[in-house]
Amino acid sequence: MLFKQQALLRQKLFVLGSLVIGSVLYLVARVGTLDRLQPICPIESRFHPPEPEQIPLRTLQFKRGLLHESRKGNATKEQIRLHNLFQQLPRAIIIGVRKGGTRALLEMLNLHPAVVKASQEIHFFDNDKNYARGIDWYRGKMPFSLPHQITIEKSPAYFITEEVPERIFKMNSSIKLLIIVREPTTRAVSDYTQVLEGKERKNKTYHKFENLAIDANTCEVNTKYKAVRTSIYTKHLERWLKYFPVEQFHIVDGDRLITDPLPELQLVERFLNLPSRISQYNLYFNATRGFYCLRFNIVFNKCLAGSKGRIHPDVDLSVMTKLQRFFHPFNQKFYQITGRTFNWP
Repeated sequence: MLFKQQALLRQKLFVLGSLVIGSVLYLVARVGTLDRLQPICPIESRFHPPEPEQIPLRTLQFKRGLLHESRKGNATKEQIRLHNLFQQLPRAIIIGVRKGGTRALLEMLNLHPAVVKASQEIHFFDNDKNYARGIDWYRGKMPFSLPHQITIEKSPAYFITEEVPERIFKMNSSIKLLIIVREPTTRAVSDYTQVLEGKERKNKTYHKFENLAIDANTCEVNTKYKAVRTSIYTKHLERWLKYFPVEQFHIVDGDRLITDPLPELQLVERFLNLPSRISQYNLYFNATRGFYCLRFNIVFNKCLAGSKGRIHPDVDLSVMTKLQRFFHPFNQKFYQITGRTFNWP
């Protein structure tokens, strides 16, 4: 009798288990179907619909893989045509300054799904040979992008090259121009350090910074030295203002971009009329490198090249002070023109 009861109980449990498993399998299949029919959108898009005539953020993120393949030359012409990708002239250019943080700024802006960057410095407007090749050659150097994305390139030599403002004006008189600056004396030493490293790599000797920055005959600042001349920001900006109104420029604090990049990037987003998409999630501090690195998603991170953040040589304090005093009146004028003040000496 007991044996029959146990057998009956096992049979009931088997039937009940089959029903439970069947229900679970049905729900899994049903959820999978719903997922395919109704893709889950990013949380922010549920409460903030895409702006009119803007490509939704999710669409831009979805196509980033194809854009990457296009830049590597792996995407076919048919894929490019079907996804409406084409090479656009830049609507914004990082024009300088050298050793101000142009590469960091470009890479950080590329975190935004509506921004596509030219990977290499094109040197179109500052190089006579390249400029003679024409605007179609320049466009051909741009990455493939979607119609509503902004293409950005950076060539720091643009800022100090006399012919460039007029040449860019002829291409697009309403283009947005980004200038990233650092404290002028520090920038000059950084400029020197980069050249010094190149000389040492080739086993060549090079003058000390003090001997280049200070004229031995007059004991005054040597304005013929390019590293010094580049740091006189206001002199170069005045040349640009002959062609473009000050409203078309945005000044980025290169020193702050190193220590606290997000506020600077948010200011650039507003200047470019982009929806705010770059967040603290996209930026994480790498203690080993001493710089912020970039997080595009849960699987793809990127840090700047190891050449960034070179250790500067020790410079005589009296020379540093002389340079800071020299740059001071130029800095004051730069603040007045741009409307942005920095705590430079």
